Amino acid sequence: MRANWVKKTFHFKFRAKTSREVLTEKHSWFLFLEENGKTGVGECSIIESLNPETPREIEAALKKICKSLNAGEQFKTDFTKLPSVLFGLETALRDLETSDSGILFPSDFTSGKTGIPINGLVWMADIESMSNQIEEKLASGFDCIKLKIGAHDTEEELNLLRALRKKHPSSQIEIRVDANGAFSPEKAKRVLDELAKLEVHSIEQPIRQGQLKEMSELCATSPIPIALDEELIGLVDESERREMMQEIKPQFLILKPSLIGGLKSAESWIELAKEFNSGWWATSALESNVGLNAIAQWVFTRNSEMPQGLGTGQLYTDNIPSPLFVEKGMLNHRQEANWNFESIKKNTQDVD
Repeated sequence: MRANWVKKTFHFKFRAKTSREVLTEKHSWFLFLEENGKTGVGECSIIESLNPETPREIEAALKKICKSLNAGEQFKTDFTKLPSVLFGLETALRDLETSDSGILFPSDFTSGKTGIPINGLVWMADIESMSNQIEEKLASGFDCIKLKIGAHDTEEELNLLRALRKKHPSSQIEIRVDANGAFSPEKAKRVLDELAKLEVHSIEQPIRQGQLKEMSELCATSPIPIALDEELIGLVDESERREMMQEIKPQFLILKPSLIGGLKSAESWIELAKEFNSGWWATSALESNVGLNAIAQWVFTRNSEMPQGLGTGQLYTDNIPSPLFVEKGMLNHRQEANWNFESIKKNTQDVD
């Protein structure tokens, strides 16, 4: 086996704003594995304000992986604290094992027979721009709209949601919101009451992670379901995960493989969700089309009927061309996969 890696910087088409930060570019590292004329590709993607690992740690881990594989050795390093590396390695190995064309999990999705329902993501901007984004999503066929909230005056954001709900009842349009931990526990209670009046489906991470007692109280008393997102990051051991689920008892979990340690890790979270009667859906975490492709193929095999958060493939001006495309609120995969990595492979780092 021959292994090497490369770093690539992707550039947003717009200023991607959340309640935490504004993003204009994002880094990813790609692991290439070659054996018997076949190639496997995996993406290590981080959001630096969220992932527990640093770029330096990712590159050090990739060097160790490539050096060991190129020497025909088994690497013994524990990567459990590097979730994006686990995801990239896992998917590269899966890609190498199953095909040479980016088909990791063959299905009716990869054959182009059916798509995956996804939410239409409305990024933070000024209120007028967010309203325009909503109209664009509705016009293009989305019936599940997700808005990032918490950066503006709360009443302005609520008025935006009120205008959407006035035009489209809950029987037509599902509304999800993501606060990214923006509210205090006291303010979150008031916001939840107002969101309930608008029949909002759910809210992701209303308060910042690590406030187990406060989050537990919110989940027990909230008039709308609460979905945990950042709360899952950094919980590696089964005992830690179980303790969190017992304490908080969330209604939903948001699974982001690059942030929680890969697809196998996501599957263990799904089993816990079943045990605690919680729902779940998967969301991409600003990966390029490579990581998005792996997550989408995997989630299709889980037979979830909920809209997934997989609409990030159109964020970058310089994304890697792929067979993925969005149409009428569905993520689809063209049957003939045409991947071309030559533009980035020329910069790969060989490690002997």
